[in-house]
Amino acid sequence: MGTKDRRKRERIVREALFLDTAQMLIQRDGLLALQMSRVAEASDYAIGTLYQHFSSKEDLLVALATRNCLNRVDLFERAARWPGPSRERMVATVIADILIVRNQPEHFRLEQLVWTDVIWGAASPDARRKSLEAGAPLSQIVDSIVRDAISAGDLPSDFGLSLRAVTIGPWSLSLGMHTLTHAEGLLEAHIPDDPYRLLIKHLHYLLNGYGWRPLFDPADAQAIDALTERLCRDVFDCACPQSTPSSTDTTLIGKRQEVAAHD
Repeated sequence: MGTKDRRKRERIVREALFLDTAQMLIQRDGLLALQMSRVAEASDYAIGTLYQHFSSKEDLLVALATRNCLNRVDLFERAARWPGPSRERMVATVIADILIVRNQPEHFRLEQLVWTDVIWGAASPDARRKSLEAGAPLSQIVDSIVRDAISAGDLPSDFGLSLRAVTIGPWSLSLGMHTLTHAEGLLEAHIPDDPYRLLIKHLHYLLNGYGWRPLFDPADAQAIDALTERLCRDVFDCACPQSTPSSTDTTLIGKRQEVAAHD
């Protein structure tokens, strides 16, 4: 291996170490307590070396969220490749998102902060570009399901929404429910049901509104549960995500930290 290749490999390994260390510190101390000096110290590198990889804390956070996004692609691909009806494959993508957020709630909390203007607006253009490129495969996967539905005649092609507008609907529902679920105590006073069970119900109402066949009765709670359980089992080989993420784990976001705190 030449000197150039060796240095490139060492840089990749070092960058992965910084991201792993940042993730560990976030889980231990809270997201808003993260400081570049602490990441460098815990990684056993000089802070100048860390800044050679990430020009700011904002860039580090965006890079960490970008890496987490890449981990979502596999589950979405499994949903898209599953040889079932197009409507059930779309439902499976939403279930995939629920599984990810339920099992890794700290990743969603990080995304919530990264997409604020405080972080996203202060990040470098290169960090933002890499983040958007990492998320592109997820959009392409969901778009492919809509194309298949139109091609198969499951979804009308002339009902006034573009392909991307169709995919934004389920995404908006999912993102909204994740946000409400992670706001401690907000939903408990308003809905007795599992919020993600309610999300799937809303999703079926939305898909019915699209005219996405076969139509489904969202009022049939047993049918919703049976379909969700079947998709979890057949597509993802896992149990149904009936429990919600741990919205009471405030250590992940910090209790009294200021969002705009910098080193």
